[in-house]
Amino acid sequence: MNGVAWAADAGAAVGGFANIAQFVPLVLIFIVFYFLLIRPQQKKAKEHQNYLANLKKGDKVITGGGMYGQIIGLTDTVVTLEIADNVRIKVTRAAIAGSASEADKQQAPAKSGG
Repeated sequence: MNGVAWAADAGAAVGGFANIAQFVPLVLIFIVFYFLLIRPQQKKAKEHQNYLANLKKGDKVITGGGMYGQIIGLTDTVVTLEIADNVRIKVTRAAIAGSASEADKQQAPAKSGG
């Protein structure tokens, strides 16, 4: 009977360290997720916020809906775009996805089949 009690007591001493060791993989997974997913996403969001804050008249932009236009008017929350001759629309600043010139650079040139 004493042998069983001694074995249970020894397991408790090792078990304290084992409980901490169980959380190490979870912590490592969180660190990997932070550096591979969360941090880059926050950086991109911050860059986009800076871009929206620095918009000015004459910039060519693309909206989240895919409309290309040139900024002809700005307020704190509303951007007026000219999307064709004498065709103007108003959108919120948050609807601006990015620069039209950057969007054109990212598109690969179409290859013609021959």
